[in-house]
Amino acid sequence: MTVHPAFPINGVAVPADAAPLTVRVVDPLALSPPLAEAWDRLAAEASEPNPFAERWCLQSALHLLDPDRRARLILVRDGSDGPVIGVMPLAPAAHYGRLPLRHVDGWAHPNHFHGAPLVRAGFENLFWSILLGWCDAAPWAKTLLHLPRLTEDGPLHRALIDVVRMRGGEVEVVHREERALLESDLSPDAYWEAAVRGKKRKELRRQANRLAEQGAVAFRRWQAGEPLDPWIDAFLDLEARGWKGRAGSALASHGDTEAWFRAILTGAADAGKLDLRALDLDGRPLAMLVNFLCPPGGFSFKTAFDEDYARFSPGVLLQQANLDLLEDGRIAWVDSCAAPGHPMIDSVWRERRHLLWVNVPLSGAADRLRFTILTKLERGWRRWKRPAPAAEEPQDPA
Repeated sequence: MTVHPAFPINGVAVPADAAPLTVRVVDPLALSPPLAEAWDRLAAEASEPNPFAERWCLQSALHLLDPDRRARLILVRDGSDGPVIGVMPLAPAAHYGRLPLRHVDGWAHPNHFHGAPLVRAGFENLFWSILLGWCDAAPWAKTLLHLPRLTEDGPLHRALIDVVRMRGGEVEVVHREERALLESDLSPDAYWEAAVRGKKRKELRRQANRLAEQGAVAFRRWQAGEPLDPWIDAFLDLEARGWKGRAGSALASHGDTEAWFRAILTGAADAGKLDLRALDLDGRPLAMLVNFLCPPGGFSFKTAFDEDYARFSPGVLLQQANLDLLEDGRIAWVDSCAAPGHPMIDSVWRERRHLLWVNVPLSGAADRLRFTILTKLERGWRRWKRPAPAAEEPQDPA
């Protein structure tokens, strides 16, 4: 589909005879080399980094974790052979929660921890304008676009608000979360002292000393050129022997997630974005951590530890060593990718990243009507579920 932009770029109106923008639905497994290179270049110039939308991560996810082939990989280009200005996976949905309501989802899977599309910096408004206009015209797109895990008040969120208002609507926030974030100008040692209370630091020093009595303790970091498969095997084994393995949610519990994990770590290593660490005892890992470094940000993707040594807090000791990311001049912040209120990382990382799940109305009259009805239902439901304020206790007379 080719679209002539009717939206200002960086505040400048685009002439009517300007080169059109092309919206393409592409097969992620049949990308031409030029398109693959364009996607990779886009990741380096994105307004918000997101490893889960980069080619080395998303391409294999669409192949391995979408067996029904529901997702559509959308590329917005500046002309038929110009640069790619945006990439996003979308999928049609027949139900919204329990309601039989057809709509469009920003496609994700359980290990897709950030929902932002990759959009070239400075083109955020144009991308949303073109994408929403394309959804308006797509016969399978109905009612609304549901977008999970956007960074609150980030450039993509702000641009989306502007574009939707110009279309005569509003972005409806349907869910908010916050999770641990590492962002500080402090040194690793100063940050550790400021973030972790003194009593806890003392206990961790005691645990580290007791662990050293068990054998030789060492911190390792994967180096480019070093064989990667032994690291991947060790991580999968460590995770599978813990509670995730017992619950059937470990990466190695399912062939598709294991294959995806192996593929993306290899892809991240080839892209120069893999940061892989371990805390060893006598050469055997007690804790491991996978970071993706996508300047200016980082994402702490996965961690695992040996539960037989939980009394020594190996995961926390590895996180203490991981604070050396504060000294990496390329990285301004690191997203924990953790669940809200995570008992371990929330006690170590003080900052918080705020994420939103939002609904955006499509422009058809019937779409707007369904969106309005749904919004009223959801707002009423949230008011009903909201706990009532506690009644004031009567005061004894003086």
